[in-house]
Amino acid sequence: MKIIWLGHGSFRIETKGLVLLLDPWLTGNPILAPEQHEAATEGTTHLILTHAHFDHVADMLPLSRKLGVPVVGQYDLMGHWSEHEGIDTVGFNKGGTVALGDGVTLSMVPASHSSTFGTETGPRTGGTEVGYMLRAEGRTVYLSGDTDIMADMDWMGDYYKPDIGILSAGGHFTMDMKGAAYAAKRYFNFKTVIPCHYGTFPILEQSAQDLIDGLPDVDVIEPQLLQAIEI
Repeated sequence: MKIIWLGHGSFRIETKGLVLLLDPWLTGNPILAPEQHEAATEGTTHLILTHAHFDHVADMLPLSRKLGVPVVGQYDLMGHWSEHEGIDTVGFNKGGTVALGDGVTLSMVPASHSSTFGTETGPRTGGTEVGYMLRAEGRTVYLSGDTDIMADMDWMGDYYKPDIGILSAGGHFTMDMKGAAYAAKRYFNFKTVIPCHYGTFPILEQSAQDLIDGLPDVDVIEPQLLQAIEI
């Protein structure tokens, strides 16, 4: 399995012949230059969405149309897009699991955040915020999405037993590095943790050092743009 950071909360995950783009934010992403977009999206088989904020959803519809691949996400928004936007979707809900192919599955779990987008008449809800448990190659990866620490992490860690955590940890909008370290220690038994959603803007944390210091027995890997982390 290869986990490739595309900046902010966006990842490319290559496994079992599949290429999964998690919350791919291309347009306006200050970390990922336009000339890098093709490398980031080449060969994509599925787009995975955690929630409807612009820095996660902005490129979903254009990429689905351009690449001819489905968007996988929360049922309410997927149903709307399927009916009104004419794209392929895989809509399901918290507690559900879908098969992506060749033994790779995705289970939807709760997150604690929000999921709105702006309109001329004010914010509208785009489904609900979620995270995922990705099972592939004998590994389970917790894709936290944007979230704070929450009590649901207790049963999620016990039931799914993820050994890899991709955790939003930039603070202000999500848990920060110290919070992510606390959640990882209290609720999970990760072997590897990859922080994200930090360093993009000045308002976010710029360093993962507090996470590294808080998890001395875990392999905390700070992702580098377009460089594969092989798990």
